[in-house]
This record gives sequence, C-alpha cells and structure tokens, in this order.
Amino acid sequence: MEDDDVALLDRWCAGDAAAGNLLFKRHFTSLYRLFEHKTSGEVDDLVQETFLQCLKSRASFQHKSSFRTYLFGIARNVLLGHWRKQAIARPTLDFEEISIASLSTSIGTRLARRQERVDLLTVLRTLPFEQQLLLEMYYWQDLDREQLAEVFGVETATIGSRLFRARQALHDGLAARGATQPSGDQLDDWARALSDDE
Repeated sequence: MEDDDVALLDRWCAGDAAAGNLLFKRHFTSLYRLFEHKTSGEVDDLVQETFLQCLKSRASFQHKSSFRTYLFGIARNVLLGHWRKQAIARPTLDFEEISIASLSTSIGTRLARRQERVDLLTVLRTLPFEQQLLLEMYYWQDLDREQLAEVFGVETATIGSRLFRARQALHDGLAARGATQPSGDQLDDWARALSDDE
C-alpha cells in the first residue's frame, strides 16, 4: 500500500484529482482520530490542511520513511501551528510542558460513552501536548518507535525514554482520577483496545 500511496501522491501532484480523493479517503480516518480530541471543532479543517501541506511539500518527501509516517509528521506540524495561532496571547508555547486542557476552554463534546474511554481521553488531554501525541500515535496509529522517532525528529532511544515517561504520566493521571486501569504491561493493551470505542 505504501507504493500505492506514493504513486497516488505523484498522480495527485500532476493534477489527477481522483488520485487525491483516493489518498484522502485512505488516510482520512486516521488523521481525523489524531485531531479529534485536540481541538474544539476544527477537525475537518485540520485534516484538509494536512493534505494541502502534503501536496505543497511533495518535493521534500525523500522516501526515507513510509508515506503514512510522512503524513503524520505533517499532521503534527499542522496541529502545533493551529495551537500557536489560537494562543496569540502567549508569545511561545512549550509543547513539552503544556496540555490541551490548559489551551482550550472545555474538554469537548465528542468524548466517548464508555467511562474508561472518557477517563483515558480526559487524562491524555491533561498530559503535556507532546506526550499526548506520542501516546496516541503509539497506541492508536500503530506507529513503532522508529516511525515515532521520524515523526518527532529525535533518535529512537529518545522515543523509548519519552514513551516510558508518558506511560508513567498516564498511569499516574488515571490513578489520581480514581479510574479503573490495568497495571504494568497491560496498560498498553488496554489503551489500544479503546481506540475504536464509540
């Protein structure tokens, strides 16, 4: 499928709108889920902006990563740019420290019905922005450590330590909330299982 994605991107860049539509349909759901709980209703706009930036930056795609990894890297930059625009009063934002909850005025209306997912999403939103992105890409987009290293622009070993700290922060946040959660290694399986819960 990766070759197909790159071929579709090439055809889209050459003016083939049908190829662009197919590429959009193929990756829309993943991108939508990435943006879904991090904004207050601008999800569709952010997905479209991601594809627009993908089209504009086609020449920079060097095939060192998969198209999907490349697309998530663009999505991350689009999301960071979105929040920078929203936080005009703050000259700089440290996404290693700031959370979505501190940037937005509400948790949002799209939280899932099941209490476990509500707890998970609520705690994720209180984590520093980069930790939230890292965990969601790891749990729900199935990106491995090497792919995450490419998206975040760091070494693979750095991703390992960031994942450790992010998992610990998630565990502590769930515990502080009094949420039911599995312990130890089962935390990853539990969080992954909630990805499609509606």
